Amino acid sequence: MIAQPAFDLIFRNTLLRSSAAPVDIGVKGGRIAAIEPKLTSEKLACEAVEVDVGGRLALPGFVDTHIHLDKACLLDRCGHNHGSVSDAIRAVAGMKKDFTAEDVYARGAKVLERAIVHGTTRMRTHVEIDPRIGLRGFEAVKTLKRDHAWAIDLSLCVFPQEGLTNDPGSEELLIQALRDGGEAIGGCPYMDTDPDAHLERIFDLAQEFDVDVDLHLDFDLDPSWWHLDEVCRQTERRNYGGRVAIGHATKLSALPPERMKAAAAQLAKSGVAVTVLPATDLYLLGREATHNVPRGLTPAHKLAGDGVLCSVATNNVLNPFTPFGDASLLRMANLYANVAHASISDFDTCLDLVTELPARLMNLGDYGIKVGNPADLVVLETQDSRFAIAELPDIVMGFKSGRQTFERQRPNLFRPG
Repeated sequence: MIAQPAFDLIFRNTLLRSSAAPVDIGVKGGRIAAIEPKLTSEKLACEAVEVDVGGRLALPGFVDTHIHLDKACLLDRCGHNHGSVSDAIRAVAGMKKDFTAEDVYARGAKVLERAIVHGTTRMRTHVEIDPRIGLRGFEAVKTLKRDHAWAIDLSLCVFPQEGLTNDPGSEELLIQALRDGGEAIGGCPYMDTDPDAHLERIFDLAQEFDVDVDLHLDFDLDPSWWHLDEVCRQTERRNYGGRVAIGHATKLSALPPERMKAAAAQLAKSGVAVTVLPATDLYLLGREATHNVPRGLTPAHKLAGDGVLCSVATNNVLNPFTPFGDASLLRMANLYANVAHASISDFDTCLDLVTELPARLMNLGDYGIKVGNPADLVVLETQDSRFAIAELPDIVMGFKSGRQTFERQRPNLFRPG
């Protein structure tokens, strides 16, 4: 009999966060088959393709838990002179009725492909469902998911941006989307005339379709009231801990230490995760202040230290909510670390906020550079995971299920003489 190759692909000299020295990674059939200090020729049975990582850091890819591909890249249509959350919502709502599936696809593809070359391998995109846009955006993002599966796993979270109980027709469209590929459900209770009924119905649908919940919540700086208590109550009553996330949650940033400690304990006990969205939260909040402007950034790394599952994510790119962005989660983690006053000892946690922790938030059981998992790797131009946050190294190559998806060439300096 002809000996079958032990591996199709071998990554040589690969530094992992869990390894003190570089290791070799053997890949067979798109999955990791071995991780050892040195895969010897006796174990190979025959030639495999080899990639020399050169002692650089490899990660299983960044995980973006909260992005809006359907309303990205709108600045050429509306500018960015929008001073509040409500202004930004109104600006996009006014354009949605004119969105076509082709338009959403083109804008979403631009951002998605930037995310791929910046090392993102898993993503949850929030897709607006309501009578203004119908299911056009949803169908476009489903096509994006299919067409880019070679490089990224895209999950669709459907949600009613304009409210639910106050927006006739939205619930029927949500149900249709959940029947046709929606993988999580979101909500926006602060846009509803009956926020508690909004949350009740979102949780009802989540249970009916057995999907996770990922909400936009408490997006201002007034901690005298919030919807967090109701979310925790619904989560505990339905035994949904570990399947609920809240995005923004900027009210938490305005809490004094004792209240923050109590809120962290409440979130950890109920199993509700928090996603911080630095670019949008910093851009839209605190605009009424004339000086000593509040940051409005919830300290995710500190919450994580208190047992709350957290992530840092992109949210919006080049639209009225956030007129910036390149879909780089490494850059977003760096921005977060700067504004949150993270110290060197926090840098690894800040990297966790865009890798391991969001993978747990999305309940990704096959994430990580481990034997048996898909061979998803991105290689960074650094030998120290802390410096991934500190110096923003280039992401030089990426692989999805053992197939190379991109490569970034090193720049050349042309010195005189």
